[in-house]
Amino acid sequence: MSEFVRYQSAVPNRRGRFPGVFALANGLQRDGRLSAAETRWLREVNLHATAMYTDPTTVQPDCYDETRNPGARAWFAADAVELLEMVGPYLELLDRHGIPWMQLVTRSPGRIVYRDAVQVVAVPHTHADAWPFRPTREGRAP
Repeated sequence: MSEFVRYQSAVPNRRGRFPGVFALANGLQRDGRLSAAETRWLREVNLHATAMYTDPTTVQPDCYDETRNPGARAWFAADAVELLEMVGPYLELLDRHGIPWMQLVTRSPGRIVYRDAVQVVAVPHTHADAWPFRPTREGRAP
């Protein structure tokens, strides 16, 4: 079974979501918090990433659709070494600006709605759909 890695905000945004590393970095730029040099760097690495890796929405436009795929989020394949190495400087940028982030690792990211060689987009498991245990006699789950 494959393993997947996700880097995301350590705290939810105002909509209760945990934006990923690229959204966080781009948010810093949109908020005007980057220096001119950081802004140039971010534009360059974003262009490089766009040229090297498929944007899932260009293949499956509805992969992030809130109705069909609520809460869908991207995960990197753990063996996508070059892509994971590219993420390091983004994380350093977040650290420099005091943006808390966390790394998640799983073999079960949820219901996969898009997959390519380096990433998946998956709808997270929900309690009702994914809880692996039956209710106890008292009606409480373990």
